[in-house]
Amino acid sequence: MTNLLMENNKVLLFGKVVEEPKLSHEVYGEKFYQFNLEVKRLSGSLDIIPVLFSERLLMLDSLKIGTLVRLNGQFRSYNNPESGHSKLVLMVFAREIILDDAAEGEDQNEIYLEGFVCKKPNYRQTPFGREISDLLIAVNRAYNKSDYIPCIAWGRNAKYCESFAVGEKIKVYGRIQSREYEKKSTDGNVEKKVAYEVSVSKLEKIEEEEVPVEE
Repeated sequence: MTNLLMENNKVLLFGKVVEEPKLSHEVYGEKFYQFNLEVKRLSGSLDIIPVLFSERLLMLDSLKIGTLVRLNGQFRSYNNPESGHSKLVLMVFAREIILDDAAEGEDQNEIYLEGFVCKKPNYRQTPFGREISDLLIAVNRAYNKSDYIPCIAWGRNAKYCESFAVGEKIKVYGRIQSREYEKKSTDGNVEKKVAYEVSVSKLEKIEEEEVPVEE
């Protein structure tokens, strides 16, 4: 069952380290570190993606700023208490990291998810008439846990999302993107924040197999 759960959430990234690892937390004596990975889009703009990994994966001093790495893992969500509220934190949990300086220019950002629609997708149109849908899907993880992944779809995919019912099982293919936004704090100051989501390139419903009833 664990292997199947690993197959429903797969991420492949290639990019440049732009922040050296810093300690995130420790579990049963195993330390976990976080760093930021810069990945180019086809348009030339950049996504800065947070990556979490175990100290057992590779030597910390090998991840210097500017190092090119290829990794595979899962896109995970964590609840982080902030000012009395629970904040959803998203990052890539790396299962393998490979130093790959020879592959410069071959930027990669791919994600595949298989999960359940958590709430009715929000379909709308921009002032310029572009169709867009926001959806949140729950992806099962081992030990009865789930990751809650926000996704954004455009055009025909956005329209297709309108037909999704809460609890319906779907497949999502796309890329992880970072997006800056501004949020006004309680004291009136404007803070710059970064949101992470999956930009959908393809999605489909999963038809559940009917279990035959014995007579």
